[in-house]
Amino acid sequence: MADRSKPQNRAELLSQIETEWKALMDVVARLSPERMTTPDAGGWSPKDNLAHLTEWLKALLGYHIQHRSAEEVLGLPKELAEKFDFQRFNDFAFDRSRDRSTEDVLDGLKKQYAEVTAKLKSMPFEELLQPRFADDPNKVPLLDFVLGNTSEHFAEHRATIEKML
Repeated sequence: MADRSKPQNRAELLSQIETEWKALMDVVARLSPERMTTPDAGGWSPKDNLAHLTEWLKALLGYHIQHRSAEEVLGLPKELAEKFDFQRFNDFAFDRSRDRSTEDVLDGLKKQYAEVTAKLKSMPFEELLQPRFADDPNKVPLLDFVLGNTSEHFAEHRATIEKML
């Protein structure tokens, strides 16, 4: 985690997530409708970045926390779900959301954020400290996946979007 220690309890976790969420939403609020759909040098618009965040919040909640299959949670084709690849998934998700309106993308992101934070509020913090995968030799805790798909991911994409301002 960049520049921060890991949260030691649920209140710290939710505070970190909320801080980055608000910072992201503040940047989004500064964008005109035209700017929201203007691609950067990499071909992604702010709207595309927000749709991307929505997909990863879905993965966090459905796959990592609820232990449902990636195919079910993310609506992936079987071959992509079986041989998961981050870049292929990002490309798939980009193509899937390309024609969605900015309003639809923002509504979806806000809804998914609310679902994730509600779940995190209801979970014992100790559960987040347990390894996400039982067979993981590194015993990476679920908390790392939570941070990577919330506060850290929000900060990363906020920085990307800010460069477009």
